[in-house]
Amino acid sequence: MSMMRIAGGSCLKGKVKVGGSKNAALPILAAALLNGGVSVIENCPYLADVVAMIEILQYIGCKVEYDDHCAIIDSGGLNDWILPDKLFKELRSSIVLLGPMLARMGKARFTYPGGCDIGKRPIDLHLKGLKMLGAHIDERDGHLICSADKLVGNHIILGYPSVGATENIMLAAVMAQGKTIITNAAREPEIWDLQCFINKMGGKVSGAGTSIITIEGVDRLHAVHHSIIPDRIVAGTYMAASAITGGDVVLDNINAGHMVAIIDKYKDMGCDILSDGDSLRVKGPHRICPVDITTLPYPGFPTDMQAITMAVLTKADGISRIVETVFENRFRHVNDLIAMGADIMLCDKTAIIKGVQELKGAEVKAKDLRGGAALIIAALAARGVTLIDDIYFVNRGYEGMCDVLNNLGADVSIVS
Repeated sequence: MSMMRIAGGSCLKGKVKVGGSKNAALPILAAALLNGGVSVIENCPYLADVVAMIEILQYIGCKVEYDDHCAIIDSGGLNDWILPDKLFKELRSSIVLLGPMLARMGKARFTYPGGCDIGKRPIDLHLKGLKMLGAHIDERDGHLICSADKLVGNHIILGYPSVGATENIMLAAVMAQGKTIITNAAREPEIWDLQCFINKMGGKVSGAGTSIITIEGVDRLHAVHHSIIPDRIVAGTYMAASAITGGDVVLDNINAGHMVAIIDKYKDMGCDILSDGDSLRVKGPHRICPVDITTLPYPGFPTDMQAITMAVLTKADGISRIVETVFENRFRHVNDLIAMGADIMLCDKTAIIKGVQELKGAEVKAKDLRGGAALIIAALAARGVTLIDDIYFVNRGYEGMCDVLNNLGADVSIVS
């Protein structure tokens, strides 16, 4: 199994071109099933999760070409309603295929999706919403079988602004009969990007970015050409790398408007952040200021930045508190940070971080995507060498991270 080796202590300087958003790419790839034709998707990141989604599309009959961050999908050959267990279990976001499968095939069989073990992420909101559109759902031999003779619009009130449930309902409703209204919808930028993709191929969706989304069903869709928005979490991760090393890093190809909560909190931590069009310059502080953070659905501080920001706060000049309200098992990185010299105490959903003068290199283990990224951030500022096992988790969300960090002046390599 490969490990990442990081010799800490370098001050990071230089530029990073931020790629397309993983969390936008996955539902958009699923949405390509809807038009029964060609979808050209640019700025599509080359990540393990994206590869898994493409393999699922190919398994069920789609033709997919991928080159230089451009995916060309022809879904005209869609011919299978049984989604592959192995691939489905590898990818949590595979559940977003359910909506477009119902819209195109009228049925789908699948097992429970996989992904990082960061707590309960039940699919009941997805299934309840799809039932309200007319789907029937049965469980047989460890599989869920969903079917619908006809999908009909409805007013769906989500009990929680789930990103995945919002996307699935949107996708199922695009070609449903009549109007669908989603109340308490997720407001993330990735939802807005999905709306843009759907509308470019002839759909009628409005309201994305607000808590009420309206979908007017249409009879047919057509070919589409779309470019995916930048990844705000990847941008935030390299912002954290600059912050903890006292660096000076320019992030290119970003949308600062999607990162307001992150930028504001890092300014509070002492970073000097300057926005210039689609670029952001982040200068790390001499002394990191302690802050209190509560993770919330967008536009609040994103849970995906919680572990990464905790790593930075291990070196703050004082005591910080992080309250995790989105997932109940997202402190799995804490023991590894403690092994590196961090002073962290957990109390239910709250982490209390007392900043230390120095972190030290250690042998640690990534347990999920963002927790693995947090260990990398901490290692960049640690004295000595850190070895991070199970680094494959990080490959699910970061493209070429070793090369990016080395180009900024870090000492990072992959070892067996």
